[in-house]
Amino acid sequence: MEVNRIEELKNKIINGYKLHYNEALELSKTQNKSALYDAANNIREYFCGNTMDLCSITNAKSGKCSEDCQWCSQSKHNNTNIEEYDIVDKNHAVEQAKKNAEQGINRYSLVTSGRSINNKKLNELVDIYKEIKLNCKISLCASMGLLKKEQLEKLKDTGISHYHCNLETAPSFFDNLCSTHSIEEKIQTIKHAKELGMKVCSGGIIGMGETMEQRIELAYALCDLDILSIPINILNPVKGTGLENSPALSQDEVLVTIALFRFINPKASLRFAGGRMQIKSYQDKALKAGINAALVGNLLTTIGSSVEEDIVDFTKIGFTIE
Repeated sequence: MEVNRIEELKNKIINGYKLHYNEALELSKTQNKSALYDAANNIREYFCGNTMDLCSITNAKSGKCSEDCQWCSQSKHNNTNIEEYDIVDKNHAVEQAKKNAEQGINRYSLVTSGRSINNKKLNELVDIYKEIKLNCKISLCASMGLLKKEQLEKLKDTGISHYHCNLETAPSFFDNLCSTHSIEEKIQTIKHAKELGMKVCSGGIIGMGETMEQRIELAYALCDLDILSIPINILNPVKGTGLENSPALSQDEVLVTIALFRFINPKASLRFAGGRMQIKSYQDKALKAGINAALVGNLLTTIGSSVEEDIVDFTKIGFTIE
């Protein structure tokens, strides 16, 4: 694809055009990759400005998950020897939230392993959220699997504004990676949350054996659901999981994916998430290919990034922290 064609599509998107699948596929094959990344960065600047939205998480229930997701170290079907525990200590979660608020992080989430959680555990988590609200000012998110609508409503009534439920991969590829639940169930959970007026965060993991076409398919599935916070995880192949031998993605595969997600979801917050340490050497290029948000601090079962270092890195290239 010629540079002028990339510019043409960029300008059409800035003027309200929705990119067609075949055009996205055409963009993915361009040899003018620098032009693609620059155009995606222009789209990000036009629709989202130069602010960086930061969020953080606490692993609020670890391991013993009944689901057989091949990528996940918390599945009981995978032999990863991770730490297992039930609901996180309330004081620990509150202290984490307070620290995050002091560091300028915008949103804090409790994340639980498992297909879903029962009402007893939900009540325990709601008590933690209530304590957080009493102790600091920070927006609240939750990631608790395939909740029922009445459970989501309870979270909303507690003051949780966002719900997170990743699609994980393209609908056409999902069944290759998980057999114990379907992507349709995830979509239904997302729709329930949106019906209640909650904002939804949903994205996926790249590098699990999917094709570039399937990454584009995922980007469109998120667009169709009108998702405005999209975490882009890069697979960290954990020993003992079904994907432990997955090859690493090249720099251009990662950057092209980010740029295409920006072309397809021009107004969304595209969020650094899991696996970012694998691209640390070219993080600035990713920030200039469409990224404008980040999950910071430690992740679920892996060490993440230093919040202080992230803030320095993001502001150094022109972002302000929202």
